[in-house]
Amino acid sequence: MEEFIIVMSTVPSRDAGLVIANVLVENRLAACVNIIPGLTSVYIWKDKLCTDEEHLLIIKSRKELFIDLRDAIKMNHPYEVPEIVSIPVTDGFAPYLKWIGENTSK
Repeated sequence: MEEFIIVMSTVPSRDAGLVIANVLVENRLAACVNIIPGLTSVYIWKDKLCTDEEHLLIIKSRKELFIDLRDAIKMNHPYEVPEIVSIPVTDGFAPYLKWIGENTSK
């Protein structure tokens, strides 16, 4: 049975998100990428407290594609250490999950 994942990554701008989204979808590493604007991230980077406006990418894919998906994000991401986290999908609307499977490939 196919295992599905949601991958999240933050980017500094809509344009940076579109670059990554297009690469992932065109290469069938993701069926869909949502770009959500308006995030404020607060974090420590190189011993400095940072506050930045970001966009969140919500990426729908399959577990078996994660390594290639991760590498594609890293190659196209402007950050030195981008957020790339995978969350397993434990259940979902079967036709939607089928659609993810049909629109991703290795």
